[in-house]
Formats: sequence, C-alpha cells, structure tokens
Amino acid sequence: MAETQTLALVGSESLMGREIRDLLSGNSLGQNLKLIAAADEETGKLTEQSGEPALLLALEKESLESANVVFLAATAESSQKVREMAPHAHLIDLTNATEDVPDARLRAPMVEPPGYQVPGDSVHVIANAAAVAITMVLSRLGAAHKITRALAHVFGPASERGVRGVEELQQQTIALLSFKSQPREVFDAQLAFNLLPRYGEEAPVALEECELRLERHLATLLAHSGHAPIPSLRLIQAPVFHGYSISLWVEFESNPGIAMIEQALGGGDVDVRTGDTEPPDSVGMAGQNGIAVGGIAADRNHPRAAWLWIATDNLRLQAENAISVARQLL
Repeated sequence: MAETQTLALVGSESLMGREIRDLLSGNSLGQNLKLIAAADEETGKLTEQSGEPALLLALEKESLESANVVFLAATAESSQKVREMAPHAHLIDLTNATEDVPDARLRAPMVEPPGYQVPGDSVHVIANAAAVAITMVLSRLGAAHKITRALAHVFGPASERGVRGVEELQQQTIALLSFKSQPREVFDAQLAFNLLPRYGEEAPVALEECELRLERHLATLLAHSGHAPIPSLRLIQAPVFHGYSISLWVEFESNPGIAMIEQALGGGDVDVRTGDTEPPDSVGMAGQNGIAVGGIAADRNHPRAAWLWIATDNLRLQAENAISVARQLL
C-alpha cells in the first residue's frame, strides 16, 4: 500500500480500538496502520499489531500527517483534537463525538443501498450496532412482505460504556458475592444481577440519551431502505459484558409464515437459526461477524405478527462497518 494511503487508529488500546486492530491484523488494509494513543494514555510503549511489535504514538499533529484515513476509537476529547490536527484526513468516528457537526454522515455499509454515496469531505460516523442489526432484519423482511408495525426491546451491554463500564460490572459482581460495597461511577446503580430501565441520577451519561441516539440512527438507516417503518423502541441495560440481544416484534399486512420469514432473512451477513437449532445469544456471537436471528415464532395472540430474537457482537459489528467505509475511501 502506498505511503499516501496510511491508516491511523486513535485509541488503539480502547475496546473498539482493539477490535479494529483484530480485524485489520494480517489484512493488506492494515499494513500501514499507525497506532495512536488517546489524549490521556501513556505513549511510547510497545504494543502488538499483526503479530509484530508496534510503537504506540502520541496524539500529535506529526503522528497524523501522513494518514489518509483516521479511525476515531478513543474519547470525545481525542476525536475533537484529531479534527483540528488532521483537517484533510478522512475521519471515521466510532465515538459519536462528531455526530452533530454539519459535515457528519451516518454510515453503515452493511445496510446502505447500492450506489450510496456521501460528499468527499464528510466525517463518517459509524451507526450504533443495534440500529444496524434491526435495520438489517426489518429491511429484508419489508422488501419481501409489507410491515405495518414493529416493536423492539434492546438489551445493551456494559461495553457500550467502554472499559470503565466493563470494569464496573465486573467489580460490582465481585463485590456483591463478597458482601462489599459496589462502585457506581458509570451506571450509578446496581447493574450486576440486574436489569436497568435507566441509570442513576449521577451517571455521567443517561440511558435515555443512549436510547435517543439509537432511535436517531435507526430512523436514518431505515429511511435509506424505504421498506419498513421505524419500530417502537426501548433500550434496557443488561448485566452482560459484550453483545446486544434484541427481542423484535413485527406485524405484517398478511402473515407470511415462519418459513417465509426465515427465507427472507437468509444470506449475506445474517445467520438464520431455524426452529431445529438453538437460538443465538450474545456469548455465542462474541467475536463473530454479522448478526444471528433465531427463536422466530408466531405471536399466539396476533395472527399477522411474529417474534424474532437477534444477537450480535456490538464491537465487532461497528468495526466491520468502519473498515468497510475505509475500503471505500481508499
């Protein structure tokens, strides 16, 4: 790959950064990948990329000068700094920090229509993984069978709050089993062995804010497909480390039957688990590409509706879409 097509990964030690590194490992696209620390991380230390030692660079203008494409996988503060330091690079934002800037465009190549294009100077904001998963299912179903209504319960993982969220869930679990006090800096509530419809008042980010972002992303992605209405949506914080699980209810104009639903969903990045196989779960989807759909069943109280269960690795799905955007840009 030419030096003019160097990639940079800001926040290479974050959960999302490690996912990007894993997917680019051994890939020709990752041969000229610069690993750059977040603004508050230690620099100059050795890390690993594609089985080889690599130096973690400081977040400085010199580190970004030769980068054509920059993945933003650190913090909102780091993402804003990169915009100032590398005004001519293509930015792929996995932090949502640039979502509100005028030139931001929501991206998810997995569900974008053929020939979809954005202006060349856009900031590419990668869509929420649950929004991508629901769009994949509804757009495929809607293209084959008219959908009148839908409803989704989305069970989110602690890793959506980064390393701090994962560590807090782990520490809460250990503390509860040891009869000790629990840390509550991220969720401001007990998440271990629990389900949360909202965070505590002192949480730095409200769960309602996350739900609104998910709904915005979903509305944008579904508008591109044109096949399905936006579902009623509820985001629930689950006591799991990684992976979204989604319970999706779909009402059709006329019931196509389970077999036709499975047929409409099959292929590409969707693994359909038919009635004679185990439904997907977040543990089984860890590190797996795409999404899995199973547990498809008719609604016993509604002749035109069906239930579906969706599982996906939240970090892997976003990283896949980010790398697809990078391929398009290069």
